[in-house]
Amino acid sequence: MPVITYREALNQALREEMRRDERVFLMGEEVGLYQGAYKVSQGLLEEFGEKRVIDTPITEEAFTGVGVGAAMVGLRPVIEMMTFNFSIVAMDQIVNSAAKIRYMSGGQFKIPMVIRGPGGAAHSLAAQHSQSLEAWFCYVPGLKVVMPGVPKDAKGLLKSAIRDDNPVIFIEGELLYGTKGEVPEGEYTIPLGKADIKRKGSDVTIIAYSKMVLLAMEAAEELAKEGIEVEIVDPLTLKPLDETTILNSVRKTNRVVIVEEGWEFGGFGAQIAEIIYRKAFDYIDAPIERVAARNVPMPYAKNLEMATIPNKARVIEAVKKVLYFD
Repeated sequence: MPVITYREALNQALREEMRRDERVFLMGEEVGLYQGAYKVSQGLLEEFGEKRVIDTPITEEAFTGVGVGAAMVGLRPVIEMMTFNFSIVAMDQIVNSAAKIRYMSGGQFKIPMVIRGPGGAAHSLAAQHSQSLEAWFCYVPGLKVVMPGVPKDAKGLLKSAIRDDNPVIFIEGELLYGTKGEVPEGEYTIPLGKADIKRKGSDVTIIAYSKMVLLAMEAAEELAKEGIEVEIVDPLTLKPLDETTILNSVRKTNRVVIVEEGWEFGGFGAQIAEIIYRKAFDYIDAPIERVAARNVPMPYAKNLEMATIPNKARVIEAVKKVLYFD
C-alpha cells in the first residue's frame, strides 16, 4: 500500500467525497486560497471552485450556523475549525442546533454535517490553543465524535463521517498531520462505532485514541523487550463507542490502562473506566490506571508542557503498576 501522510489521507477523503457527491462542500477560515492552515485542503479550490470551497471571516459561530442551515436543506457541509479551541465560540450552534434539530423536529430534518480540524497540544501553543475537548462533545446527545490516530483511519473514517446523516465531530491530532502510514488504494470506508485492535497482546490492555495510540505503541515496544505483551485497543469513534471490542480485550488480559491527552478530571477515560467496572468487574485483577494530562491549563514553556501531557515513561509505569498489583 502507498505510504502517505495523515494530511494527505484527509485530503484524499475530502477530494473523493466531493467528486462523488456534489452536495459536499468545505467551509472555514483559510480553506481556499491558503489551502488550509495545515494544508489539508490543498488543491481543492482549484478543482471544485469557490462555491464548494468557501473561505470565511473569523466567525466560527456564524459559519457553523450556516453549515447547520445548509445541512437542513440537503447539502453535506464539512466545516473546518482552524483549531478545535475555536469551536468553543461556536458551541451554541453545535450543541443547541446541530445536535438537537433532528430530535426536536421528529426526524423531519437530518443534519449531515462534519465539523473537523486539529485538537490537542502541539508545540508550545499555550493554554488557549492546546486543549483536548472531546469529552465536552461526547457529553452531548446527538453528536458523533471521531478521533483517528493514523492516516488509514483518518481517510476511511472521514469518508464515513461525510456520508453520515448526523453531525460528526472529527478531531485530528494537531501533531499528526506530518505522520506517515500505509493507506489502501481505491475506495474504502471505516464504519463509525467500530474499534480497532492496533496490537495484540495477552498481559495488559491499553485503550488509547488519537495521537496517544502512537505513544502507546512506543511504550508497548519498550515493554516487549521485558517480555510484557500489551494489547492496544483504539476506539477510533468515541461516540458511539464500541464497548464490545474493549470488553473482550479486558476479559482476555484482565488488566487495563487508559491513555488520553485530555485532562484526567472529567475526561473521556473516566467514561471508559466506568463501563469496564460496570460490565467486566469480575474480570479485572487490578484497579484501572489512567494516564492523562495534568489538571492544569497547558503551560507555554516546553519543559512544563512535556511535564503536563502523557509520555512514554508514565505509560510504562502505569502498565507495570497494574501488572504487578498485589
